[in-house]
Amino acid sequence: MENNRKRVIALGFFDGVHLGHQALLRRAMERSRERGLTPAMVTFDRSPREFVTGLPVPLLTTAAERRRTAAALFPGMEVVVVPFDRAMMTMPWEDFVNFLQEEYRAGWLVAGHDFRFGHKNSGSAALLKERAQLLGLGCDIIPAVEMDGITVSSTHIRSLLEKGEAEAAARFLGRPFAIAGPVRHGKRIGTSQLGRPTVNLVPDSRQLVPAFGVYAARAAVGGRSYPAVTNVGVRPTVDTDGGVTVESHLLTGAPELYGAECRVEFLSMLRPERRFGSIDALREQIARDAEAALAYLEHRKP
Repeated sequence: MENNRKRVIALGFFDGVHLGHQALLRRAMERSRERGLTPAMVTFDRSPREFVTGLPVPLLTTAAERRRTAAALFPGMEVVVVPFDRAMMTMPWEDFVNFLQEEYRAGWLVAGHDFRFGHKNSGSAALLKERAQLLGLGCDIIPAVEMDGITVSSTHIRSLLEKGEAEAAARFLGRPFAIAGPVRHGKRIGTSQLGRPTVNLVPDSRQLVPAFGVYAARAAVGGRSYPAVTNVGVRPTVDTDGGVTVESHLLTGAPELYGAECRVEFLSMLRPERRFGSIDALREQIARDAEAALAYLEHRKP
């Protein structure tokens, strides 16, 4: 690919890379084929809202997960992660469009109907289209994508996951919600006392975790995928420090996995998290959870 080849740029934060985002990326791919341009997704390295307000915004996807998902769904799509800093926050909306043309070789722009950009969000989709025309750029504005009368949005998906509704969230995402991170050393309670190999995940500090509870899940680690029961919460029966953990009990054997990168897909909530009177009672419940998870996974097979 020549370095001076112009791009079709899909614009947005793309948290979740959900079905609405995928409509933008699909259009970018179509335009790139029509025009002989390079398709690209431009996203930011952090949440603009968090940077502006100083308040944490739990994310459906880290920058790395957005990059991985876009590349998997749309092979050939470049993913450009732009630093969001004070200069970007205070950039006038007109200058932002110029910036895309001059710094990122934009030849065509694609954005959602509700796209806001520039200092104090003063730029809109309509203004983007006007500015693009002035600069000789093509521009597509994509309408809202709806399911069951609900607009697909990162905000709605977050609200579903905060209630533990993993299956509903997956419908809007177009795939199961997942958390990725390195496997850390836990207290080995799962292996030594509960009789199952476990992986303890260290999610990114800005990563949203779903409602505390026990989920039927799949854990991809070491190049393999394992059926799993995943507990999200503070493990009240075995922990006293109160720290949030994402602990997966693998339902089939696994080699030594500590330090490896793991990706856990949350398929369905089995029950809320609760405290048990003893390790034996917890072990018995996990056995029941494992049976429920395996039954769910078997039923879920195409």
